[in-house]
Amino acid sequence: MRFECHVDIKAPRDKVIRLFDSFENLKEWQDGFQGHEHLEGIPGEVGAKTRMTYIMRGKPMELIETVDVKDLPREFSGTYVHKHMTNSLKNFFEEIEGGTRWRSQVHYTRLKGPMIRIMAFLFPGMFKKQVQKWMDQFKAFVERS
Repeated sequence: MRFECHVDIKAPRDKVIRLFDSFENLKEWQDGFQGHEHLEGIPGEVGAKTRMTYIMRGKPMELIETVDVKDLPREFSGTYVHKHMTNSLKNFFEEIEGGTRWRSQVHYTRLKGPMIRIMAFLFPGMFKKQVQKWMDQFKAFVERS
């Protein structure tokens, strides 16, 4: 499953990148974010692995992020592994008149288990809706900061 989302942010790209490139800010725009733990590599750099923990729908959720590309201010891409799925997320930041356009290309490469496969087949928009929600919340966070 593949999809793309975007949001236009009324802020300069350098400010957008500064606020995006910080685990400490995730709690400001990602619902349920609880914390992170560096696992290996140089934190935030290509090859680094980080455990990210969330509470989603009242249940704990854990992802392992691996940084694949860090070419800021243009691109930040990573692979995210969860016990039921794996996805790659490519983030692109473009200067536009009046601000910054953030585009995310999402590709789910593994869906493990019948329930998650059924959900992806019957409700693919649910996955896109979550990504777009977080992007919209990030926009609001940047614009009020």
